[in-house]
Amino acid sequence: MLVAAPMVSLLLACGPANAYTGSRDPLKQPFASNSIWNMPIGSGAVFTPAKISPTPGNNIWAKMPGADTEKIVLTPTAPLTSLNLSNAGWTGKNRCSATGGLMLQVPMPSSYVVPNSTLNSSASFLLKDGRTIVQTQPLARCTAGAPGTAMAKFANVDLFGTGITGAHGGSGLSAIGGSIRLGELRPGTTTGPRHALKVNVYAKEVLYKCTTSSACYRWPAVKADSYAVGWYGTANNNSNVQTKMGALLAIPPSINIAALGLETKPAQQLAWTLQNYGAYVVDDTYAPGFDLNVEDGPSGSKTAEFQRDWGFAMEQRVNNNTPWVRDIQRLVKALSVVSNNTASTIGGGGTPKQPLAAPIAP
Repeated sequence: MLVAAPMVSLLLACGPANAYTGSRDPLKQPFASNSIWNMPIGSGAVFTPAKISPTPGNNIWAKMPGADTEKIVLTPTAPLTSLNLSNAGWTGKNRCSATGGLMLQVPMPSSYVVPNSTLNSSASFLLKDGRTIVQTQPLARCTAGAPGTAMAKFANVDLFGTGITGAHGGSGLSAIGGSIRLGELRPGTTTGPRHALKVNVYAKEVLYKCTTSSACYRWPAVKADSYAVGWYGTANNNSNVQTKMGALLAIPPSINIAALGLETKPAQQLAWTLQNYGAYVVDDTYAPGFDLNVEDGPSGSKTAEFQRDWGFAMEQRVNNNTPWVRDIQRLVKALSVVSNNTASTIGGGGTPKQPLAAPIAP
């Protein structure tokens, strides 16, 4: 989410050139300056080692990293498109076919297609008022110009508000805040995105072995997976009570990221972001892996942009043993949980490591 000028005419087709005021474009970096997605790590942060395995599940086929592609549709002047109910979900049934009636209508370009899959396919839509964000999961729209489908709709959030919650079903957290957006993690800079990120982890191994539903997640998550009890932490009897769904992971300041031996430029950028802003755990990979959450919408695909920029795929597996894989493993091993991340001490409290994001206003 690049800090950009307030001109949004390229993003709002046929919309006003000066749709927003302030010095930050909310379509590229949404939500308030003190939102969890924009707050830096603080000087008061307390760190507990997360002890995430660089080879999840001891499986050489584990994604390291994978990419959870979020459908970010910020086109409020696009035609209203019906989303009908489909109960296919993650069963493997065809999401293209509706199994129920109309859920809602959202602005979506006629040409935008989301094929059938078993991916999370969380989606965010900006409504015509230019500030209300609707989130659904999992989105499918298999034919251009046709209605789409989804299984669940989440509470609306304000583009200019805190933006905490949304369509990540494992945590109830946002499907747009914290995403790696188009224009980020690109050549020409030594710093990464200036906002918190989102990751999915192998919950069976990484998260605390909880015994009640309420013990399976922590603020700012509002829930855990329905199967959390009996799954989270059961691979290794994980007793680290800090590593729950919703945990803020970060590289402690005691670690010199220049000494990590990172071999690739995008990993160096990620290291900077992870030390200065961190990343929230928002979902379970279910199969062994470690996922970044990235934009994939009408404006383009972050994974495709990454491939063009760097000459290698963002998604790789442990057994590829490439410089990029080795770098992500180094970063994963360096992560700790900010154990005192709370609503009153976002990022651990104290003096923020970076200046707060510039203000935005409608």
